[in-house]
Amino acid sequence: MNIKLLAIGKTDNKNLQQLMDDYMKRLSFYIKFELEVIPDIKNVKNLSEAQQKEKEGEMILAKLSPTDKLILLDENGKSFSSVAFSAELQKKMNSGIKTLVFVIGGPYGFSDAVYGKAQGRVSLSAMTFSHQMVRLFFIEQLYRAFTILKGEPYHHQ
Repeated sequence: MNIKLLAIGKTDNKNLQQLMDDYMKRLSFYIKFELEVIPDIKNVKNLSEAQQKEKEGEMILAKLSPTDKLILLDENGKSFSSVAFSAELQKKMNSGIKTLVFVIGGPYGFSDAVYGKAQGRVSLSAMTFSHQMVRLFFIEQLYRAFTILKGEPYHHQ
């Protein structure tokens, strides 16, 4: 299985980017992982929230292939412990999914079209984090999940 993380807008914080690069390198020992950044929409001042979500949604859906399984990182999604998240990933791998795509939406969330295409939603926290920090947290949790599945000493209970 391959895992892809789609995110709107680039990370402009070099420190966060270095940490993400470190975890992506570690993750590469377990699974093929890709972070794909969708460029920010230009001239958002001229768009309503709904119009911005629609435009971002079109760009997100354009990045998917028909066999991809889409999971949204959404504040109203299902919460997992790290161990439960690793078990959920194992189930997905066992089911024969070729590519599992997680998406971090824009500042206003997702369009109805993206919600309609999604096969699940995951919440990382009830708290709100910057979109740039969510990328780091999610990539670290993916790495943590694979170390749990392999019985490695990174995660402590």
